[in-house]
Amino acid sequence: MDPVRIIPCLDMKDGRVVKGVHFVELRDAADPVEAAQAYSEGGADEIAFLDITATVEGRQTMFDVVAKVADVVEVPLVVGGGIKSLDDITAALDSGASCVSISSAAFRDPHVVRAAVEQFGSETIIVAIDADANEALPSGREVFIDGGRTATGKDAVEFALEMADLGVGQILPTSKATDGTLDGYDLELTRAIADATALPVIASGGAGKLEHFAEAVLEGHAQAVLAASVFHFGTFTIRQVKEYLRQQGIEVEL
Repeated sequence: MDPVRIIPCLDMKDGRVVKGVHFVELRDAADPVEAAQAYSEGGADEIAFLDITATVEGRQTMFDVVAKVADVVEVPLVVGGGIKSLDDITAALDSGASCVSISSAAFRDPHVVRAAVEQFGSETIIVAIDADANEALPSGREVFIDGGRTATGKDAVEFALEMADLGVGQILPTSKATDGTLDGYDLELTRAIADATALPVIASGGAGKLEHFAEAVLEGHAQAVLAASVFHFGTFTIRQVKEYLRQQGIEVEL
């Protein structure tokens, strides 16, 4: 397995980095350019820039802010939020993104995903899956879209398999139930998608302790771990997380 990647996440609203709980109760966290530069210099393997209200506000991603962030980082930049067309993907890449994350549009129009993979390559396309508990579904997890606002009735693992069949390079599942709680990732969701698709999965939503990062890899079978609050508010540095993972026998790049 490749070294596990540590990915600080910049959840964006109104030009600022914000962080919430269960996708709501957003509070201001940082200036995106300053935060991105600090994370890049602090050992991040990648940085995620997610414009979390673009879809529900019916607008494009803040590509001007993406460009400013890209100018100050020396690591790959993942851009998502409001990405719904090949033109949006092109704009993101032109603004400095290394790859793009598609969420609501992937559910509404899977043909966009297929076309994106064909045009830009699997390594450029991530599908983000927001999910919440629904015991009536086979995996016990339901896909939500529109920033976690709209239930779809679709099983999260089934949807991940459909996206894998379209050739996407990675899956980014985020648990609505654990997001921002600091109580740990949804290991069941992460593991189910990783095992079913055999794709690299980025664990997201709920990291609050160093142990949670190791659990995501050892129990959740994730190949990357994404976190926000613990980095934004100074609970841990990226180096502390990496040193802890190495102590647990998990390969990382220091």
